[in-house]
Formats: sequence, C-alpha cells, structure tokens
Amino acid sequence: MKKRLLAAAVSAVVSLSSMTAALPAVTNAAAADSKYNYGEALQKSMFFYQVQQAGELPDWNEVSWRADSMENDEVPGGWFDAGDHIKFALTNAYTATVLAWGIYQYKDAVKKAGLYDKYMKNLQWGLDYVAGCDRGDKVVGTIADDAFDHVWWGSAEVYMRKYVLKGGTDPRPYDEITCTSTVAQMASAMASGYLVFKDEDKSLAESYLKHAKSLFELADTTRDNTDQATQGGGNYYKCSDYFDDLFYAANWMYMATGDDSYLDKCEKEYIPNLAKEQQSTERKFTWGFCWDDALQAASLLYAINTDKQEWKDQIYKHLEYWTTGYGGKKVNYTPDGLAWLFQWGSLRHATTTAFLASVACDTIFKGDAAKEEKYNTWAKSQMDYAFGDNDLGMSYVLGMGDKNPRSCHHRTTSGVWDDKWTKLGTDPAEEGGLLSTDGSLVEYAHTLYGALEGGPNMDGTFKDEVNSYQNTEVAIDYNAGYTAELCALLDDYGGTPLADFPPKETPKWDEFFMKASINQAAGSYTEIKAFAMNHTAWPARTIKDLSYNYYFDISELEKAGYSINDVSVRVGYDQHSGDEGKISISDPIQYDGSVYYVKLKFNDGRVVMPTGQSEHRSECQFRISIPDNIQGVWDTSNDYSFAGLTQGGEDAMVVTDKITMYDGDTLIWGTEPDGTKPTPTDPSEKPDDPVVPSVKGDANINGSFEVADVVLMGQFLTNQKTMTEKGMINSDMNEDSKLNVFDWGIMKKRIAATANKQ
Repeated sequence: MKKRLLAAAVSAVVSLSSMTAALPAVTNAAAADSKYNYGEALQKSMFFYQVQQAGELPDWNEVSWRADSMENDEVPGGWFDAGDHIKFALTNAYTATVLAWGIYQYKDAVKKAGLYDKYMKNLQWGLDYVAGCDRGDKVVGTIADDAFDHVWWGSAEVYMRKYVLKGGTDPRPYDEITCTSTVAQMASAMASGYLVFKDEDKSLAESYLKHAKSLFELADTTRDNTDQATQGGGNYYKCSDYFDDLFYAANWMYMATGDDSYLDKCEKEYIPNLAKEQQSTERKFTWGFCWDDALQAASLLYAINTDKQEWKDQIYKHLEYWTTGYGGKKVNYTPDGLAWLFQWGSLRHATTTAFLASVACDTIFKGDAAKEEKYNTWAKSQMDYAFGDNDLGMSYVLGMGDKNPRSCHHRTTSGVWDDKWTKLGTDPAEEGGLLSTDGSLVEYAHTLYGALEGGPNMDGTFKDEVNSYQNTEVAIDYNAGYTAELCALLDDYGGTPLADFPPKETPKWDEFFMKASINQAAGSYTEIKAFAMNHTAWPARTIKDLSYNYYFDISELEKAGYSINDVSVRVGYDQHSGDEGKISISDPIQYDGSVYYVKLKFNDGRVVMPTGQSEHRSECQFRISIPDNIQGVWDTSNDYSFAGLTQGGEDAMVVTDKITMYDGDTLIWGTEPDGTKPTPTDPSEKPDDPVVPSVKGDANINGSFEVADVVLMGQFLTNQKTMTEKGMINSDMNEDSKLNVFDWGIMKKRIAATANKQ
C-alpha cells in the first residue's frame, strides 16, 4: 500500500473523520451537448497531477506505476514542475491558485460530475506544499540541483540513487528567497485555498489564511525580484515585474478577508505601476495570463470585486485581443483556428485565456448575451482544438481521443533505464519492437493520461519529437488553466468520469532479468559472463537482497568417480568489487540429484538500478572448474544454465531464463530446472507497515509515549513536521476527531506528570 503523506502538516487542526471518502458511481457516457467528455478530461487531468506528486505518496494516489521519491526534501510533497524533477514554489503556487479558482467558481458542476473529492485532494496536495515553503522572512523557492536534473533522464523513484552516485547530497539542495513575484503568488495560493476549504475544513482553511497574510506582507514589504534563486529557479522561471503579482494577491486577500485595505493598496500603490502597452499610456491588455503575467487575471478579479466599468473594459479589451482584435492588435492564429500567442506552451496560453473568458461571462459580462455568446463559443473552440478539432486530428491531451502525439517530454513516463532517451517516440528497429537500432528505448512505458502537451507551431504543424520541448513538454502550469476551464465546461455541458479509469498497467518488458554469454569453455572449466539487469518502471525500483543462480550437472563427474568436492568456483571480475554492491559466489549447492547451482549474491543489490548505461546492469564473470589434471570428464552439454549461450564479446550476450534471479528467497526471473516460475506479483503494492500497538499520545508510533512525541506534536502544529495517520489518531488526546493545541496541552501535562512520578 502507498503510504499517506498527510497534508495536514500545514494545519493546526485536521478533521480525522474526513481522510477518506468513497467515489460516487459514474458511467462512461459523454456529455450529450458536446462530442467531448469534459468529465473524463477532468478526471484524467487529476491523474496527471498525481503523476507529478513528489515525496511519500498518499494512499489515494491512483498511479500504479508511481512510488515514493525524494522523501527527504527540505519541504516534502508538492508537484514536480514538468517532465523533470525540480520543485518550484512559484509554479506550485501559480498552479494551485488557478486550480482553486476553478473549483471556487464552478464547485457545483464538479460535484455533479462526481469529481469533487478527487479535485480537492489534488488541490490540497499543492496548497500544502506551498504552505510548507513559507519560512516567515523567506520562502523555499527551488528544490533540486538543476545542473544534475536537466542532464539526467530517468524515473523519479530512482532519482536520488543516481544523484548521490554522482556526488550529490540527500536531501537535495534548496534555496531560501524573498522574490516578490514568487511570494505574492504563494499568498494568492493560500488565500484562494482558504476560500475553497473554509466550508470543508475550517482549521485547514484558517491555517492557509494565516500563511496568506504573512506571505502577502513579506511580498508587499520586499517589492524586489532580485533574490530569485540560487538553485536554478531563476534560470527557468525568471520573474520580471512584480506589481501584477501583488495586484493579483491583493484581490485574493480581499476575497478571503473582506478587508478593504487590500483594495486600497490596489488603487493607490499597484495599479499606477502596472504595465502599459509599448509606446503607449494605455494599460497593457495583450499577452496572456501565466506564471509571469498575472495582470489580466488580477484585472478580472478586481472587476468582480469592485464592479468598476474601467476594469470590465480592461477584460473586454483583453478578450477582444484574443478573439477578433482590439485597437489594431490581435493574437496570432494557426490556419486551423488556435489562438497562438507564443511558441512555449501555445495550448497552455489559449486554454488559460479560455478560462478567463468563461469566468468573465459568468460574472462581469453575465446578462450581456452578445459577449457571452462570443466569448463562451471561443473558449470552447480553443479547448476542443486541444481535444482534436484541428487539421491534424490530433488530441494534444494524452490518453484522450484516437490520435495522440507519439512523444512526450516526461522522464518518469518514459521508463528509460539507461539515460538514453532521444529516440523515444520514433520507429522501432522491428515492427512491434521496443528498441531502435542503437538499442535506445522508443516505446514509452506509460500513458501520461490527462497531460496537455505544449501544442502546435504557429503554422499549425507539430514537431512530434521528445526533444522538441516547445511542442511536447508537459507541465503543471500548462494543465492549470486547462483544468480550471474544464470546470467551466462541465458547468455548461456536463460530463461524467469513466467508471473503469485508471486502467491497471502491466509491464511491457521484463523488469528484472539475466543476460549471459560464454567467456570460455574448456575441458576442465566453464567461464560465464553474466549481466544482472534492472529495467524496472512499474514502478522503477531496486532490490537490496538480490541474487541469481547458475545451474550445472555433474553426473559425468560422478560416473568417472569424482564428486562435487572436486568442483571449485571463483569470481574473476565483478563490476562492483570496490563498492557496497560487491558480489559473492557460494560453494556449489545441491538442487536435485546431480544438479547443483552456485548463487551469486550482491552485498547490496541496489547498485543494479535503472539509472544509466553503467548501472542498469551489473557484470560478473565467474568460473566453475575441476582440477586441470582431470581431463575428459567435464561436459557442459547437460548443464541447465549453459543451454542457449554462445561465446563471444558483449554482442554475444543473450537473455536467458535458465539463470534464475531472486529477491531474497523469492524467484523473480527465470525458470528453475524443475519448471518453477515466478509467481506474478504487483510491484506497485508495498508491504504493510509493521504492526505497532496503539498507545495514547504516541505521535511517532514507536510503541511508547515520551517527550519525543510531545516535541513532534508541537512541530506538527507549527507546520515543521508531518505525522502519519496512526500518529494523528494516537495524538487525538481528547478524542474529538481533531488535532489542536488542546491535545498538545494534554500531552504536555501527562508527560510532566510522568516525570514527577519518576
């Protein structure tokens, strides 16, 4: 079972009774008024966000091929940014805010579709990470070593093993920054989170609001984007102006608190400093809402909050620019109808603007039939373009429609084991094959359901290549406005999630297996070269207690009057002889009758890992021999594991199921001489945690109540540490299904009473 990482790490009070909820019954029926099922699309977008989860995965994570990763990050959890494994407070905050806005505006529609609980869980995952990045006078901006992250291609689950192997540290490096744009976006996330959760979990919402106030104050006081990052964040998300972000945050703060001072700041301090059109005194209405330009989104909120015509006009200009043009300015269009702003994430911009259009139609333009018809029709057309209404017939939402891009710039989805990724999505060497002529993987291990790819070029063409970042990249911010707009489309057209989603994936290739060849075979010995292989991706993983058996038959020796005592074994070469993975070879062990085997066992099998060309397989050369003076009685033709092997260099290596592989005592590869084969298992299922007795106050679930539990409870309540579900239950001292300072007080009194007795 995947372990739950309780998002309550940022909450002073958490309702224990609301940790799980049953999903409503759903069908596969598409919305009657649209040829696309927006319920299915929203369901799959939630799947994408679960793929992006970092840290210890919650038990509601539905992705069978994902497992825990980067558990020791300075701030646990959160979403990986894109196809890489960096975590940015900026994009986590931007994304969480837009998702919150979607559910805030269209809550009833999402509930009707049966996706409310799923949506809220995913949203809280992002919000809790943002809250965890709040350090008072600074925030954690970036977690990762970007110099490593963007030169290595592999799965999240084995990232840290490769990183440490290359000289990195565990936990990963991080920075603490004061960048106003980042902090203001975080304040927006926390304020919008408060609005969404205030009627669901009051204590959680109040915690978000507390963070929102302190973050807004820090952003407003700092007013400087110089301190953007020391870990690479500024290289990828370089923030420009910050007054738009303060304007955006102030509107969310007003909505959360009702405090007019936030609108006063907008009027007196932020609006005079907002961007203007080039060589004009007119306020900027071009470009689009994204992580680095919140002006139009803030303007829409301000128009809603103040009902001022000036700001309704601002949104009118912006939407005209995106549709038919305003003041001689109009966004570019592809020949087949996509409003195309920019080469990076063209669909991201179109679908995010579609969301602003829908919200505007449902708020400031409500009742204006002409505007509602124009902008709603346009918004739907942009979304439907992403689903396949284009000249290529291409659905740029993966796992939706009949035709998807073949390539996707996303490491974990690929399942690559040897850091060779440039051939992904290309034609295999043979029909139905997995590999190109150079041995590179071409078929992705997984389907990244629900991910919105970057999109087409301005001429409507699409470069379907894994390294065409502008076309095939995916990202949490790409999916944000798209997801929020799905909420709006559900409100207008309905839609239902699929009853049989997600499908359970089964491995497309052998995950652990053996390859071998003959080094030499002479009259008195056999020398074998063997590769222990790890190509795991369901999920990517390693095995500590890893070993393999080589079987041979000595019946010819016995007939000549010799015995197993005349057989010796030794390792001639071990790839890991100088490290913790060093392999050992056993003396011959009788399997059955004249059939014996030697077990080659790694001291630590985790050195065989799907992280690179020299790690996904471990080479060992070993010899089984008899004394040189015994000639003519050593015969390999009856040796079980020798069958099918050929002599030569690495090109002679063949996959063999006659060298069997083990995880501890469990057979995981090959067929033993008596025909025994591995029992099918589900690698995504984790063993249950050891049973620890429930002890009142035992927050760290070590079986006793002590000072350490009181300390952990205090850290939990002050957002410094998380706690397991069992630890939370144990810490509910007054058994009111909440965790708060009252429980902490009881714990402190009881520990003090215990100390006094001693």
